[in-house]
Parts: sequence; structure tokens; C-alpha cells
Amino acid sequence: MTNQDKNNKEQIPKKNSDFNWNRVARIVLIWTFVLIGLYFLVIYTKGTDSKSTSISYDQFLKLLDSNKIQSAEIRIQADKSYEFIGKLKKPEAIEGKNVMIERISVLLPNDETLIRNIREKGISPLEFKSEESGWFNVVMNILPWVLIIGFWIFLMRRMNASAGNAKGIFSFGKSRAKLMSESSVKVTFEDVAGADEAKQELQEIIEFLKNPSKFQKLGGKIPRGVLLLGPPGTGKTLLARAVAGEAGVPFFSISGADFVEMFVGVGASRVRDLFDQGKKNAPCIIFIDEIDAVGRHRGAGLGGGHDEREQTLNQLLIEMDGFEQNSGVIIIAATNRPDILDPALLRPGRFDRQVVVDFPDVKGREGILKVHTRKIPLAPDVRLDIIAKGTPGFSGADLANLVNEAALMAARNNSDVVTMRDLENAKDKVLMGTERRSLIISEKEKKTTAYHEAGHVLVAKMIPEADPVHKVTIIPRGRALGITTYLPMDEKHTYSKEYLEAMIAYAMGGRAAEKLVFNEYTTGAKNDIDRATALARKMVCDYGMSEKLGPIAYGNKEEEVFLGKEIYQHKNYSEATQIVIDEEVKKTVQAGMDRAYNILKNNIDKLHALVDALMEREILDSEEIDKVLKGEKLPPPKPDNDIYSGIEEKSEPEKENKNQ
Repeated sequence: MTNQDKNNKEQIPKKNSDFNWNRVARIVLIWTFVLIGLYFLVIYTKGTDSKSTSISYDQFLKLLDSNKIQSAEIRIQADKSYEFIGKLKKPEAIEGKNVMIERISVLLPNDETLIRNIREKGISPLEFKSEESGWFNVVMNILPWVLIIGFWIFLMRRMNASAGNAKGIFSFGKSRAKLMSESSVKVTFEDVAGADEAKQELQEIIEFLKNPSKFQKLGGKIPRGVLLLGPPGTGKTLLARAVAGEAGVPFFSISGADFVEMFVGVGASRVRDLFDQGKKNAPCIIFIDEIDAVGRHRGAGLGGGHDEREQTLNQLLIEMDGFEQNSGVIIIAATNRPDILDPALLRPGRFDRQVVVDFPDVKGREGILKVHTRKIPLAPDVRLDIIAKGTPGFSGADLANLVNEAALMAARNNSDVVTMRDLENAKDKVLMGTERRSLIISEKEKKTTAYHEAGHVLVAKMIPEADPVHKVTIIPRGRALGITTYLPMDEKHTYSKEYLEAMIAYAMGGRAAEKLVFNEYTTGAKNDIDRATALARKMVCDYGMSEKLGPIAYGNKEEEVFLGKEIYQHKNYSEATQIVIDEEVKKTVQAGMDRAYNILKNNIDKLHALVDALMEREILDSEEIDKVLKGEKLPPPKPDNDIYSGIEEKSEPEKENKNQ
């Protein structure tokens, strides 16, 4: 029997238990409404007499003497009095009543002569009923209140049960941590790729839990906590789930937001309860996801030291490393905002290790793609290594989304397998957006876009330091009318001044081409100008690449904790220096513009050739671009214009700014 079958068997009783509880709840609700309905039905049938009109005794005697009563019912009350309920032969107008009356009711004295007189009047039928006050009346009077109170208790118990508590309002301070059971679907380190260093750190902790004597014999102590740092989507929570699957010890999982509640003191109480559970199940692991929800820097809120979140953080600090020792309880936390965490939380003794889970490199991306394509049928032509090279800066979540998009595209085309073309098209969709072939573009605007993109391509081809061009298209994608993508030969971590100047030059290539050919400027270069200006300002103010200003950083980054450490620039230089900075930024961008203009002017024939090829095919890959620049004839178009080779690329989108 497989582990999956065992897991399924273990889960069956739980499902049956949930089903039985829902069934009982349904039955109770149904019978509650049935009883309420019966009660009102009895009240209604009993109260049909309310349609009769109460009259005085004198009026009754007049009707009796006039022989106007057709039938009657005499009810003998518990006090031996009589209630006469009669039906008239025809509606009568009675004094003091505004309507015609057909049924009457009146209380009669206990007089045998009167009863005999009624019998002699020939009223038929004449019925006598005895109504004695008994248990039925008492029960019927109490039943509505019993049903209402019972229904209210039932709702309160359901609310407590849905919140996972059984002690009503006194359970607010209980921890909401979930204990990972052995029957739950396990994630192991085999399901995690692209984070080898983090896996190694966590694997050591798991080994310590399983075999502590191996480390303790040399005097080593188990780490108190591990903080997983990294951008969103890089796999921090997935690593924690893998630890839960590998550890073989109790694993409690909770979110940082689960500690804070609308009631004062609940957060600190839940922290205490969480660690009490951990001590009872030691050795164990407690995982706190998004710990920045409670671990923000203290002293930042308007409430000062009495802020509820700060009280929760204080309790967390004490439980992790306070006067009492929590041996055998390891804390694993994850956050993508380590800059806002309180320093007391990050010190050794609390979070002894800080593991960075960064964007994966090309090898890690290939491993992640292999993990996500395990259950997806792939065609023989699929090259995951090529897809990995073409997705720099992608996180694990991005790669999972890419594989999912490829599978959806293959299903849309009624294919049995996912092909390389599906993966490439999915990559282009994720990077640049969906093609908008239905967008109506005039011939003049299309030609302007073609010259703009050809300007990017030609300038990048003529500058040795620039990244090689991978692909250019004038088919609108997303908000871009045209896109040029570049191919870095390897992943860079530091950038030279020459490389940055080359980036500015080919970013301005599109604007230079518009000026050279049409002698006009368009809004299509807005994104290029924004990127070139931002890069030039960083070169001058941050990187110290201005000969005139020297290696000095201008503008300190001030951080306001209360605003979530939003960064803004603090001007710590004079107005004269600001003027020089502006001049240097303008000089750098203008130099890139002039460089691009001169390259295009000296190679105008190649520019026209690229535009002609783009107007004809709309998409050109690197091989076709090289053939055009060499003056060679292009081969027939590839099927469906599938020219994507899947290698690493950067986008230079030309944004639509028609309103500017």
C-alpha cells in the first residue's frame, strides 16, 4: 500500500466526522423551524375565535330573544364560568360596533336557567366544551422562549466551532497555530530547487533535531531561530513546508497577522499559548509567516509603548530568549521586509541565523522548471536549460506561472503535450504581455514605430559594450507598440561606466531615429527617457561616475519607520551643487543621444533595411537581424512567426502615451 493510500485512509474519519456534524446541524435547524411552525399553527387554529366580536350581556339577551342566533358553542372555563361563541343567522348591526357582525362572543354567568333558555331557543348545533388549564397550555406558552434560547445557544456554539474554539469568548487568547499532521500532503526538499544554501542551513537544523548528540558532544547549541529573507515568490514558505515534511517532529504554522486582534492583550496571550504548546511538544518547530506583521520596529506607532502590536512583539521577544529557556523549540520565520524588523528580534539568541532566499541563478531556474514540469507531459523538443537562460530575474513563483501559462496554451490548442513553442510563447506573454493584433494602427504610426525599434537595434549592434539584441517586434504587446529585447552574455552583478553609457545610448536610439528620419519627436520615447534619466542620475549621485563631482554620494536616504520605512531623498547639499548635478545628468543623457544619432546617421542604409524587414515580417530574431545588416536575403518566415529562441532577454517597451 502506498503512502498516498495510507494518507487517504487516515483522512476518511475526519471527513466523515465533518459530514456527521453538518448533518446534525441541518437536522436541528429543520426540526427547530418545524416546531416553531407547529406552534404558530396551533396558535392560529386556537385563535380562530378571535374573528368573533365581543358584545355585552344585554346585547346578547336581545339577540337571543329575537331568535337571531343560528348555532353556538359553549365553553366551560376552569372557574366554572361559560364563554358563549355564536354565529348569527345573518350579519347584524349592533350598537357601538362600526361593522356588520356575524360571530359574537360573550361571557355568561353560571346560571342553569339561562342555559336552559338557550337550549329552548332551538339553536343547532349547540356544543358544550370543557377548557381546563393544564400542562398543554403551560408548555405552549413556554415553548417559544425555549426554542429561541436554544437556537441562540446553537448559533453561538457554531460560531465558536468555526473559529476552532470550544470555550466561547474566553478562547480569544488561544493560539491559532496549526499543527501539521502526518496525514497531510508532504513537501520535501526534493520539491525545492534554486535555494541550495538555504536548504543546507535548514537541513542542519533538522539533523540537530533528529540527532542532537552529534552536535552537543562538541559543545554546540541548537539555534534558537532561523529568519528566511528574500523577495516575494522566491520560496520562503515552500522551504518551511519542506522542513515540516522532513523534520519528523511537531510543526506549528501560524501567520504574523493571526496574533493581533481587535481586543487588547490578545496578541501577547496568543504568543504565550503558542509557546506553551511548543514546550509541551518539544522538540518542535514553530513557523511564523510574514513576521513583519508583528515584528516592526518599536516606537514607530502613535500608541507608543502601549500599542497592541508592540505588546505582542515584547511577549515574542521574551518567549524566544527571556528569563526562562525554551529548549527544544526552534522558530522559523519568513519575511520580505527585513529592513523594518526590530533589532532586538534579529540579535543572536533569538534569530541566530538569517538565510537569504534570493532570486535563483540560471542553474536554480532550470531546477525549478524541472520541479514544476514533473506532472506535465513535455514534447521531445523542450529544452528547459534554454528557458532558464531566457528568464533572468524570475522568481520561483514566476517560473511556476510560466509553466502554467504554457500548459494552458497547449490545452487551448488541443495538444497532448507542452512543446517548446508553448513555453517560449508563455515566456513572451509573461515578460511583455499578450499580443494585441486587433489594435488598429495607422500606416504612418506603424512606420514610426518601426524606425523607433530599428534605432534601438542598430545602436545596440554598433556598440561593443552593449548587450546583444535578441529580438525586435512592432506587434503591440500589453501597452507597448513595439519592443526590443536584449541578450546579456552572462548574468552581471557589477556594471562598468562604459556599460551604463552604452545602455543610455541604445535607450535613446529610438528617439534619435525619429529625429533623424522624420525630424520630429513622439511620445513613444517616454519610457526610454525615464530609464536613461534615472540611470544617469544614479551614475552621478550614487555611483560617483561624474568627473566633475567626484566619488561623492549626494542625497541621504532617510527612513521613516512609522510609514513602513518609506525611503525619500534628503537634500544635504547646496543649491550650487544641485545645479551641477542637473548639468551632469543632462550632459550624460545628451551624450548618449548624440552617440546614438551619429551611429544611425553613419549607418542610414542599414536603418532603412531593418525598417523594410520589420514592416514586412513584424518580428525579427537575432539571426535575421544579422542577415539584414550584412545585406543578405532573409529565409522564408518560420511557422507562426515562432522566432523565440528562449535565451536571456531584457525588454525596452515603448509605452503608449497618446494623451501626452
